[in-house]
Amino acid sequence: MIEFKEVSKTYRVAKRQSGMGNAVKSFFSREYKIIRALQEVSFTVRDGEMIGYIGPNGAGKSTTIKIMCGVLTPESGECVVDGRVPYRERVAHVRNIGVVFGQRSQLWWDVPVMDSFDLIRDIYRVDGNTYRRNVKELTELLDLGEILQTPVRTLSLGQRMRCEIAASLLHDPRVLFLDEPTIGLDAVSKLAVRKFIRELNARKGTTIVLTTHDMQDIEALTERILLIGRGRILLDGKLSDVKKQISERKTMVITYQGEAPALREGMKLVEAGKGRITVSFEPSENPVPGVIAYFAANTGLLDVSVSDITTEEMVAQMYKEYNL
Repeated sequence: MIEFKEVSKTYRVAKRQSGMGNAVKSFFSREYKIIRALQEVSFTVRDGEMIGYIGPNGAGKSTTIKIMCGVLTPESGECVVDGRVPYRERVAHVRNIGVVFGQRSQLWWDVPVMDSFDLIRDIYRVDGNTYRRNVKELTELLDLGEILQTPVRTLSLGQRMRCEIAASLLHDPRVLFLDEPTIGLDAVSKLAVRKFIRELNARKGTTIVLTTHDMQDIEALTERILLIGRGRILLDGKLSDVKKQISERKTMVITYQGEAPALREGMKLVEAGKGRITVSFEPSENPVPGVIAYFAANTGLLDVSVSDITTEEMVAQMYKEYNL
């Protein structure tokens, strides 16, 4: 479905010192800095797969998305999406992709949402039956209702993002690019958007590439992640496997009554409160059943829960490991 083969892209950015004198000087002699946004990046996304594309700011995520959308042309290498080279067959290519940028809008600010949908229908030349079916389906799934008759400028951020996602799917795209789709949303809106994305992938087999700094989005939606840093792919694998590779460490939350228990050797106290402590440990040193038995024997144990390393902790550790 998506093939990236040794794609490279650089930018030439003008540099100058602040001040009027330096501004005048820059008219006659200008310094440039070369930024290597992508350096021989290669990866493949299968048809119907949903992947998380993560990395720090400036790592090259947006450049990758823009090349896959046909907005940018790489300096070397090849990008093929659904059998087409995006930047050579742009018109045919965009008929089969949908794009949602969390900080940019494809809706017209001062008109009702439905008017924007009608215009998008004409731009993509969606036939009447398909358009009516998709509007009805998306309205139900994303709970748009009366929002469709409301000017975009009066919508809340969560309402607007649901409309943005609907707008990107009116023409039945085979590939959907989501760039920070839940940025700034409240908890209820995030859950609604995540549920819809999962259902879309399951029902229609839409290939989805998700870029985000919200690791809960990654954990809720994707099984495979790509980590990019300084323009290079540093890691590609299943989220569960990457977690195990980074750390087997377990986190245990113990709720108790009475005196706080002493910790065994090899345990690290993460958080402590009244009647509740959180500890972390390596199962190879302290097997989980033994840890539970220890706390049951040495304190008035009320409840216990065990979890793996969180996605946020995993990503923070990867950034530190790769010096990003």
